[in-house]
Amino acid sequence: MFRRAAALPLLVLLAACNALPAGRAPERVPSGPISRPATPPEPTREARRCLAELAENQTRFTVQPDAYYGAGCSTINTVRIEGLSGDAANIAVTNLGAVTCPLAQTFAGWARYGVDRAARQILGSSLIRIETMGSYSCRNVAGTGRRSAHARAEAIDVAAFVLADGRRISVLEDWNAGDAEEREFLRTVQRSACKRFGTVLGPDYNAAHANHFHLEEGSGSFCR
Repeated sequence: MFRRAAALPLLVLLAACNALPAGRAPERVPSGPISRPATPPEPTREARRCLAELAENQTRFTVQPDAYYGAGCSTINTVRIEGLSGDAANIAVTNLGAVTCPLAQTFAGWARYGVDRAARQILGSSLIRIETMGSYSCRNVAGTGRRSAHARAEAIDVAAFVLADGRRISVLEDWNAGDAEEREFLRTVQRSACKRFGTVLGPDYNAAHANHFHLEEGSGSFCR
C-alpha cells in the first residue's frame, strides 16, 4: 500500500524563475489549501496505473492528498519523489515537492535513460543526485497573466547533477563555461528531455532560464 502524507507544496524557487516585470507587485500566494476532501476520493484507474508503474520502475515516493489552493492553483494526483533508480545505483533528488504522477513517471525515465546513461558515456561516472529548484509554485508565467505549469505541479526546474566521482555539473556554471565534455553532457540531457517532456526551456531560451532546465509535462513539443 502506498503511504500517504500531508501535502508539502514547495513554494520556493530562485528569483530568476519568478521574475516579474518592473513595477509589478508580487502576487499574493495562498499559504495553505483552501479545500481538501475530508474523505479522499478513490484514485482513478489511470492514476492507479501510473502509481503502479512508478513502483515497478523502482521510484521511491509518497502519494500526496489532493489539494485546491484557489486562483487556479492545485496539486491533484501528485506524489513526492524520494528517490529514483539508475542503471547502477539509486539517484537522490533534492528540493522537490509535489509533482503530478505522470510528470514523476516522465522524470524518472529521463533521469535513468537520459541523464545517468549520458553521464556514464560522456563523463565516465554515474549519476547519484539531481538538484532541483522545485516543482509546485502558485504563480504565473513571468510577465504574463497566465498560470504557470508549476501552479498545477506539472513542471520541475533542474539546476545541477552530481556524479559518483564527486563532480557537480551545473546548468549555470557549466552550460557555457564548463569543459567540452561537461557542455556536451548538458546539451545531451536537454535534447533527451525534449524527446520526453512537452516543454523544455534552458539557457538558450532566455536569461531567466540561465540557471536551470524547466521540464514541463504536456502533449506539446517546445524545446529551447
